[in-house]
Amino acid sequence: MFKREMKINLKSFIIWLLILIGLFLVVFLMYPSIINSDNIKMMDEMMKVFPQEILKAFNMDISSIDSAYGWLKTEGFVFVLLIIGCYSGLLGSNILLKEESDKTIEYLNSLPIKRNSIIFSKVLCGLIYIISMIFVIGLFNFVGLSLSGEFDKTQYVLLSITPVFPALVVFFVCMFLSTFTHKSKKMLGLSLGIVLIGYVLQMFSSIAESTEFLKYFSMFTLADIRNVIIDVKINPIMIIITACSSVIFLVLTIIRYNKKELV
Repeated sequence: MFKREMKINLKSFIIWLLILIGLFLVVFLMYPSIINSDNIKMMDEMMKVFPQEILKAFNMDISSIDSAYGWLKTEGFVFVLLIIGCYSGLLGSNILLKEESDKTIEYLNSLPIKRNSIIFSKVLCGLIYIISMIFVIGLFNFVGLSLSGEFDKTQYVLLSITPVFPALVVFFVCMFLSTFTHKSKKMLGLSLGIVLIGYVLQMFSSIAESTEFLKYFSMFTLADIRNVIIDVKINPIMIIITACSSVIFLVLTIIRYNKKELV
């Protein structure tokens, strides 16, 4: 069951991984030629025009984009969080549901396999692919940054770990929600909507004190990139919240899936 699941989801994993690698490959190839002393001065002047709240939303108030690493700490990790978040959401929403959409659930029901075994094999597959994607992207960018110049390696390693937290929560939340429907098309828009809305809420929460409460409704707050950039450490509370949230939604998924009438 587990080997079958790994094989089925391999193609989508490679496609999403190549999208991220292609994005950062372009950055590493073009950034050195784009950035020079004149351009840096122009960008510094341009940054002064933007409100401080906007700069804070993209961490540009604490990190300059005068290097590939500087760009990565600001706009770069936005792409990482969003793309890996979308991948995790789609994977979570479809990994259980596709058996019903493809009508293979009838075959699985004819085998001496418990529903819990189906869930755990799919969860293990999802975790492996999500963590593998984050690891490969982290390694690729580490090599690219090493060739581009000096950078804070400890800080970068910690930053590379942070996408794990929102990605796992998105995965388990979407997997739980998928147990309420039999149609994978319904979950497609919902899973992407959860990711995009979550990021918008997190971004608006950093713009003003009056909207700061919105961060409690976004899974991307768990990434806590700003804290890693400033203090070069991961807040243990984010790890605890991620672990607890993941376990809670996994348990809810198990309960709901065992009661669900599979078609």
